[in-house]
Amino acid sequence: MNCHALRSFARAALLAASVFLIAVHDARAASADDPVLLAVFLDQLETRDATGDRTFSWAAEAWLGKDLHKIWIKTDGERTAGTTDEAELQILLSKAIARYWDLQIGVRHDFKPSPSQSWAAFGVKGLAPYFFDIDATAYIGESGRFAFRFEAEVEWLLTQRLILSPEIEFNGYGQNDADVGIGSGLSDIEAGIRLRYEIRRQFAPYIGVHWSKLFGNTADFANIAGLDASETQLVIGLRAWF
Repeated sequence: MNCHALRSFARAALLAASVFLIAVHDARAASADDPVLLAVFLDQLETRDATGDRTFSWAAEAWLGKDLHKIWIKTDGERTAGTTDEAELQILLSKAIARYWDLQIGVRHDFKPSPSQSWAAFGVKGLAPYFFDIDATAYIGESGRFAFRFEAEVEWLLTQRLILSPEIEFNGYGQNDADVGIGSGLSDIEAGIRLRYEIRRQFAPYIGVHWSKLFGNTADFANIAGLDASETQLVIGLRAWF
């Protein structure tokens, strides 16, 4: 990450933290029965294998705050053959705007692929009908860059401990960025289904299948780089929270 990007990200993170602390102070003044809590979720820590190519992937998030005001930290990424292909971090302020729904505003920084990029983030997170967990976020970057991400996940209880969890993610971008191999329009779709067994409610190994496909100019950039535009992988991983 260059010095300018690091300073920009640090200023944005500091601003987000400052606004959050003010919100927590106001909330504390309003109610002494609403304690500050911390939760950490390791949603995915897994290896993915397709035709001998093994990928290590992670997705984790944590929040600190109260019922109505929280600060979220989210990170995800991938490593293949000892090289980090993708890595991002988000710091978001979250405010409840309806039952089961939060408005989130903050920053996102992409460490990989290079060159690194920073974005302002605006989105919603909540529970839709039929218990679908939804996370939809728009991003505004430098030079008028625009991006959008939509994620959905649902859990089906086969037994009290055996849970099947399908999920899907869409990513779209407003313009081409050949430096990082991203094209305008719908960039990629990722979908997966994972079957986990909760040894304890907070600790669950799982197996599953992960499928990804690139579209449009993003697929063209991948083909030029000698990469596959579509891939199906078997996954083995761990999910935990505390």
